[in-house]
Amino acid sequence: MTTTTDPTIHAVQALEAGMVVGNDGSEIGRVGQVYTDNDTGQPSWVTVKTGWFGSNESFVPLSSATVAGDTIRVPFDKDTIKGAPNNEAGAPLSEADEQRLYSYYGLTSTSDRVSDTTPADTMSNVDQIPAQAGSVGSGEYLTRSEEQLRVGTEKVPTGRARLRKIVVTEQQNVTVPVSREEVRVVREPIAPGDSVDATIGEAATDVTLTEERLVVDKQTVPVERVRLGTETVTEQQQVTESVRKEQIELDDATTVDTDRRSEQK
Repeated sequence: MTTTTDPTIHAVQALEAGMVVGNDGSEIGRVGQVYTDNDTGQPSWVTVKTGWFGSNESFVPLSSATVAGDTIRVPFDKDTIKGAPNNEAGAPLSEADEQRLYSYYGLTSTSDRVSDTTPADTMSNVDQIPAQAGSVGSGEYLTRSEEQLRVGTEKVPTGRARLRKIVVTEQQNVTVPVSREEVRVVREPIAPGDSVDATIGEAATDVTLTEERLVVDKQTVPVERVRLGTETVTEQQQVTESVRKEQIELDDATTVDTDRRSEQK
């Protein structure tokens, strides 16, 4: 295969390294593949990698795009591009496929008729259709994939706490001083010259005695406020999960051990 200095090839190479930017200025994703028109050889579509790790590719027309350096600005947002009709990335677009995409984006084809479109080959002027295994020298390459863990957190209810009050009865002992009056006889001698009734006969006199008695009363008073609160405690937890990954091994019984062959020389 020989290389070429066709300016179209340079245009394709520039597009392949481009970033697609939406009409709101946000980056939608890197270009996956560039498709050229079979009649004109000019780039007409690119696929943009969307989703986790660019796992999905959506078709975007270049007829309404503005290219500056490695930035490809399109008048669409990410949701519009992700909702485009599905076509297998790497396979050629038929006339019906291309017409369906043009209709979805509200555009018309750039020529009188819609021609087949295939992925561009930046190494030659010959259109090629990349398969699952692509060319590397005289052999083919395999895509190796692996699973990766994505660990996050979510809040879930784990229990319920209720605050309630109950009535309990307890005995209290209080010591209170009380007083009472008692009778005692007081005798006082009469001094000479005191004016006192000296009549002999029966007589009586009364004294009222008093005492203090306990009076018990109960009164309800607020003594404390109690409420429930929460606090966040962070701890480290480990997640152990099995993930799969692919390994590529050489399975060829005719392979020659180049090290041993060198030793024999």
